[in-house]
Amino acid sequence: MSARDEVDDASSHDREDEPVIADEGMDDLLTASGDEAVTRRAGWTRVLRTNRPLWIVAAAAIVALVAGLLIGRFVVPADAVTADAPAPGLVTVPVEYGVLSNDVTIRGDVGYADAVEVTIDTAALGGPAVVTGAVPETGTELEALSVALAVAGRPVIVLPGELPAYRTLVYGMSGPDVTQFKQAMASVGIDAGDPASDVFDAAAAAAVTELYSRIGYPAPPLPEGAADGLNAAQDAVAAGEQSVAAAEAELGRASSGPSAVEIRQADNAVASAHRALESARAARPSPPDDSPAAVAQWQASVGDAEDALALAQLQRDQLGAGSDVSAQRAAVDAARGQLADARAALERAQQAALPTLPSGEVLYLTDLPRRVDAVNVARGQVLQGAAMVVSGASTTIVGGVAAADASLLSVGDIATFDLPDGGLHEAEVTALTPGADAGARWTVTLEPAPLDPEQAVQVQGRNVRVTIPVGATGGDVLFVPIVALTAGPGGESRVEVVDGDPRDGENADTRLVVVETGLAAGGQVEVTATEGELDEGDLVVVGR
Repeated sequence: MSARDEVDDASSHDREDEPVIADEGMDDLLTASGDEAVTRRAGWTRVLRTNRPLWIVAAAAIVALVAGLLIGRFVVPADAVTADAPAPGLVTVPVEYGVLSNDVTIRGDVGYADAVEVTIDTAALGGPAVVTGAVPETGTELEALSVALAVAGRPVIVLPGELPAYRTLVYGMSGPDVTQFKQAMASVGIDAGDPASDVFDAAAAAAVTELYSRIGYPAPPLPEGAADGLNAAQDAVAAGEQSVAAAEAELGRASSGPSAVEIRQADNAVASAHRALESARAARPSPPDDSPAAVAQWQASVGDAEDALALAQLQRDQLGAGSDVSAQRAAVDAARGQLADARAALERAQQAALPTLPSGEVLYLTDLPRRVDAVNVARGQVLQGAAMVVSGASTTIVGGVAAADASLLSVGDIATFDLPDGGLHEAEVTALTPGADAGARWTVTLEPAPLDPEQAVQVQGRNVRVTIPVGATGGDVLFVPIVALTAGPGGESRVEVVDGDPRDGENADTRLVVVETGLAAGGQVEVTATEGELDEGDLVVVGR
């Protein structure tokens, strides 16, 4: 039988015992009241039976509460409740020993230094600037003589320098870019002539050939027509040299004097003329043949003989006096002038054929090596805009500091910053850059001490806390909280050292030690005992 049946049964028994009332309305009212009462009794019965554990716990709690009140009232002695609390002891801290420093603390971003976009001059290519190779990967380090990129089959060579390559260097040019090239060559061990000279001379041109040989590329091709001009100039010089040789030979022959044969022939001619004259004179007609006609004829023959002798004698004299070689000399001078012109033309042709340094094949970067941060091109693409972004290979930390704190800092200060693993690492202040106005924050740039590869990867891109000591003790010193200092009657600084138990309060055994103060930092102050003894670990009073 269920609980509800039991209740209904009990209710029916109750109703059976009640007297019967004849009035039907009253009878109905009594019946309704009885049913409501039965329902209430059944509800409480269900509550008691279904929540029995809860009622048991509640009853136990009430019993415990009553028992506690009774025990506290009648068992605990009254004097235990009303007794006074113990007197408070002295507030103390131990004397510390170590390095005390005053620090400037900033937040800094870790990254690579001096990120710059790399652009390459492709105007001189005469065609599309197609990237053909040597495309670096992100993270690659570019050093002097590295090939940063290959465009249209030609290299872009990395060299140290500040000025960009803004023109092609050819023989005879001068300027600061030439000086930069020569100094860059000297830095990589290539002789380009006097590094202080700003003239692109033959030595500098020869250095271009050596430069390309170092990186395994042929030197830049000669300008169009330079090779043909050089060959023509060389031929002209050769022809001029032959002309000069022929003219000089002719002059030599003309100015060398008569030969022995010529002299002998001239002497023989004089002797023959002399004999002819004597023979003519000896043939004077004598009577009876000395007619006027015969004498006249004889005189004529003698005159002819005398003239022939005079001519022979003159010719002999001319052999000893030398020859007129003015014409030959003029021919030699003309040949030599033509040769000088040919040689000058050859020198110009040779200079035009010397190696040049195209502006699009060299990339000057400062602070080498440099790290490639981003590459904007791929092989086969046409180069447009910046080819890549490079930064210093060294890690830097850049943060901001208030102008007042910046005045405490100096380049060369040694700082520490937090590593991700919880350790500390040193860094050096390398630059302090003022803000835009007097109240603006300054920029502090630091260079960390060498990081191992794992640390370098961990800190890149992080914002770290940097601590820069701006005042520190020269070594380990004793120091106490500033609040531990009190003033003596003469204005001297003192600390109160507890030799007994600080919990004894005002009854504790203490002594005053006169100290000389030093550096104060972070609420601590350096102290040196001048009267009394003070050691590490001694307890000094900071409050009562």
